[in-house]
Order: sequence, then C-alpha cells, then structure tokens
Amino acid sequence: MPLTTTGELITRAARLRTAVAAFNIITLEHVEAVVAGAETAGAPVVLQVSQNAVKFRNGHLRPLARAAVAAAEQAAVPVALHLDHVQSDALLRRAPDAGFSSVMYDAARLPYAENLAVTHAAADWAHARGLWIEAELGQIGGKDGRPPLDAHAPGARTDPAEARDFLARTGVDALAVAVGSTHAMTTRTAALDHVLLKRLAAELAVPLVLHGSSGVPDDELVRAVEGGIGKVNVGTALNTALTRAVREHLGRHPQAVDPRTYLAAGRTAMADEVARIVRVLGRVGA
Repeated sequence: MPLTTTGELITRAARLRTAVAAFNIITLEHVEAVVAGAETAGAPVVLQVSQNAVKFRNGHLRPLARAAVAAAEQAAVPVALHLDHVQSDALLRRAPDAGFSSVMYDAARLPYAENLAVTHAAADWAHARGLWIEAELGQIGGKDGRPPLDAHAPGARTDPAEARDFLARTGVDALAVAVGSTHAMTTRTAALDHVLLKRLAAELAVPLVLHGSSGVPDDELVRAVEGGIGKVNVGTALNTALTRAVREHLGRHPQAVDPRTYLAAGRTAMADEVARIVRVLGRVGA
C-alpha cells in the first residue's frame, strides 16, 4: 500500500488509545524484518533511520530510505518513514526529498535556551514542508553549573513545567520524555516512573514518545501506553535478535560463507521480535 505518514499513524493510535511501534533500521534485512513482523501482527509500523545509521551508510541517506519506501509500498499494513535523532540541520533538510514524513530533531544536549532556539527553527522549517516533528527534553542543567542531561541518560527526568514551556515556545508535534528508559539497553530491566508519566500526559497536549524501549519489560510497556505514551521506539532489541541468530547459525555451521544463510536467520529473528513487541502494544485496551 502507499507510504503513509507518521502523523496519521500517531493520530490513529491516539483514537484507539494505543501506541505506534517505531523500529530503527540499519540494513535492508532490518527493513524487511520490520515490515514482515508488522504484517504478522497485523498492525501499522514506523521505519526509523537515525543520524547514526546514515553515518554508518557513509553519509548517504537515500539508498536505505528508498529501500524503506519500496518495502512500504509492497506492505500489507500501513508503514511510515521517520528520520530519527537528527542533530544536523543539513541532514534535516534532506528529509522531505528522501520520502520522510517526520523527523525527530535532537537538541536535548544543548543548554535550554539554545535547545529552544534551534528546535523552534527546525519546527518552523519542517512544518513549512509538511513534516511532523518530534523533539526531546530531558533534565535541564545549568541551575548549579551542570550541563543538561540527555533525555535518556540514567536518572534523567522530564519536568512537566519545563516541558509545557518547551512545547509552547517550539511548536513541535510530539515530545520524547525522560521517564526511566535508557538507550542501548540489552537487558529488559528498566523501571519507568509511571507517576511522572501520568503527570506529563495530563499536562501536555501533544503525543508522548518513549525512547530506549528495548530495555523496558512487557508489562512496563503496557503501563506506559496506558499512561499516555503514543509512540514506542525500539532499536537495540532488533540488533540483539539479529546478532544472536547470526552467532547461533555460525556456531552450528562454522564453515558457512554464504551471507544469505546467516542473514536470513537474523532477519527471521528480528521479524519475530517485531511481531512480539507489536502484539504487546496491542494488549492495551484489548
């Protein structure tokens, strides 16, 4: 079916009181696995390309983006394309022509005033071109001389009052909030601050996004969506599934040299993990 937009999927999820699963992709096998897993679970999905993934692809955005668009057009479920953790204005400006309907502009590392200024400028630029824009806000530093904490550094928490100010002054469409998840977790042991999440959901008038969801146990994910999360970002869980399957295959077949054999095993493992996570989110309101 035609490529859909992230904004449409988020709006639909809000109406159904659930969340959209968004998966970071690095290789063609990631793309195929996410689409296959979403089709198995019968739910829409967002394909995400991060700035780090673009760097890995030698700075080229279009090859992976075009593969994602082609996969979306052949998918049996709605698929959107999102440019994730953009810190470069030059990369931001490449998004529309590459097929992206949304971007996550990441300036949370900057002092608050600078974060406001550059995010506001990015939002104005994105909205003028029909892009849906997400930003993030962690724990603002500077009050005692400390730098700001990344939104998903251990211990970071988003303050509701600061978040209200941030949204009012930037005009972004969604906010990734710091409530206890951490990027790149390989164990599913994160404990979320559900009290804070409910406060944020009650006080903020935009969809909330949970980054670092690979480290969040199933029941915590369900509670997070029930508490107001509208988009759930997953990356490391796919890489863990891929790597484990490849290692197991090569362990059983140490003489294997055809990459199709072990990449097929990895792709299947990722697709299974996508379907599992999408089904977990589907438990909300069921």
